Amino acid sequence: MTQNFLPVCREDMEARGWEQADFLFVSGDAYVDHPSFAPAVIGRVLEAEGYKVAILAQPDWHDPSAWTAMGKPRLGVLVCGGNLDSMLCHYTAARKPRTVDKYTPGGVMGRRPDHATAVYARIAKQIWPDLPVVIGGIEASLRRFVHYDYWEDALRPSILADCGADLLICGMGETAIKEVAAYLAGGASGDDLHYIRGTAYVTDRLDGIEDPVLLPSFAAIRQDKVGLARAYHLQNLNFDPFYGKTLVQEMAPGQYVVQNHAVLPLTEAEMDAIYDLPYTRQWHPMYDSAGGVSALEEVKFSIVSCRGCFGSCSFCAIHAHQGRIIQARSHASILREAKELTTLPDFKGYINDVGGPTANFRHPACRKQLTQGACSFRQCLFPEPCPNLDADHSDYVVLLRELRALPGVKKVFIRSGIRYDYLLADKKREFLDELCRYHVSGQLKVAPEHIAPPVLKRMGKPGKEVYLRFVREFQKKNREIGKEQYLVPYFISSHPGCTLRNAVELSEFLRDTGRRPEQVQDFIPTPGSASTAMYYAGVDPYTMEKVYVTRNPHEKAMQRALMQYTNPRNYRLVAEALRQAGREDLIGHGQQCLIAPEGPGPVRPRSRGNGASAKVGTRPVGRPDGPAGTRGGSRRDGRVGKGKRSK
Repeated sequence: MTQNFLPVCREDMEARGWEQADFLFVSGDAYVDHPSFAPAVIGRVLEAEGYKVAILAQPDWHDPSAWTAMGKPRLGVLVCGGNLDSMLCHYTAARKPRTVDKYTPGGVMGRRPDHATAVYARIAKQIWPDLPVVIGGIEASLRRFVHYDYWEDALRPSILADCGADLLICGMGETAIKEVAAYLAGGASGDDLHYIRGTAYVTDRLDGIEDPVLLPSFAAIRQDKVGLARAYHLQNLNFDPFYGKTLVQEMAPGQYVVQNHAVLPLTEAEMDAIYDLPYTRQWHPMYDSAGGVSALEEVKFSIVSCRGCFGSCSFCAIHAHQGRIIQARSHASILREAKELTTLPDFKGYINDVGGPTANFRHPACRKQLTQGACSFRQCLFPEPCPNLDADHSDYVVLLRELRALPGVKKVFIRSGIRYDYLLADKKREFLDELCRYHVSGQLKVAPEHIAPPVLKRMGKPGKEVYLRFVREFQKKNREIGKEQYLVPYFISSHPGCTLRNAVELSEFLRDTGRRPEQVQDFIPTPGSASTAMYYAGVDPYTMEKVYVTRNPHEKAMQRALMQYTNPRNYRLVAEALRQAGREDLIGHGQQCLIAPEGPGPVRPRSRGNGASAKVGTRPVGRPDGPAGTRGGSRRDGRVGKGKRSK
């Protein structure tokens, strides 16, 4: 038996004296026993409740014997497709196969099927038809209703109707899975599970459901694409655990998916209990010969301090998965984890991150959220910060100081998202000072995403002037403390609402600020986000206004090329885009021109205006077009949900 890991084979079970596991957890990812990975967290939570959990990681879906090697579990099968939606894991924005899977040993592709959650659930039901099958994780959670699959370019029914699972756990699953396990251990039937918060199920009758909200049906959305936007809006109005209602959507005549009320936010003590569990913080040793699991490297020396996000960017589904109400761990719990990190043999003194979906959200946006929920009629930061917003970084500053003071800790960095508009809403500038002095590792990645007002409106992001104000304050602070540190902004091409003229406007901004991004990201419509509803329906789900959507691959290529207009390989696309946009004035030899008229050649130095460049932030650093930079599907399973940049 491999000590301290959950069992992964019959020998491990026998070494523990088990004849049978209570639950078999089937995962599309390799088994990494770290709190950033769903199987580890759910497995440890159930273990703490006294249940026996075995892990079946990346099983061969063509070979039933791989599924039965550990025997039939006593209570049920738990299924998670992985920390990413399996389609996002497999395919790029151009719908081309990816070459590396960071959640598989050695980065090898092909160790999980497309639509892994559904495939695994069907197999489990075929092998053990009498056992409850419960699905969860980011793929299941964000596909719980009718959704658009970008990679197949098709509308799909709820994953529940597609795979035959008995129950779906929506969002973060620790609370719901404990209740599910208790019901099953007590001999409850499948119907008894239908009353658990934070779950969804399929039924053929709606009697007994009080005051449900009916979403447009699968048939109605197939007839009228706008129905998907209406359905998303109704879902968004009912995400909140305090006032949200039960949601119902008809998949076929007499077949309905029902989503119960959302699970209540975790208390500080509940958060602490989850992250204080005995994780080994390692990939399973059976992967050593393959070189391990590279996804662990990004988070091994990082600490989750909070979950949830009230930023609610349209292209991001984290708020739909983790909720808008911030849940945070205590300082004591975080310090215990930090001390544990210092004991690891490969720890070099650097804590790589202390954060969550948004690092500087350490408490709810306002006091009423903990008793009345997040407002359904307004966002906390968009189009401008709410007057009731409690923008205060005091607690976070104290926490960071405590971490820096620990013996064995040399540096504490912040690499997950920081909302700079929230930072600016805090009248004190204590956090900005601490950030620049102690917590930036040379570069701070920020995410204005675009600068054109029509695009920012659809993204739910603050205006260009807010970003430029932050740039100026960041520069000023670094001059004050005598440091040369850089801002690296990220932008998305082809987001709904972005025309060629808007894309040209962004390229002019890049010109004026001296930016030359080496890599850029096309918008990827992942299930469960408002932007995906816009992409499919052509309307804004919040206002029902028509939205311009770039779906043509050639136009998408032009928008992408405009962000890298200095690359000679993009010359023809940029020239075509400028002519189509009526901006031939940008073709020439003047200082304001993007390209020369005679063809690609050496790039002339450009002037740098508007105070957004100078010494701070002029390095040409970009991001890959891949899962690590994609918010809509969440980089992990939505448990942590944090990227490597400020928002």
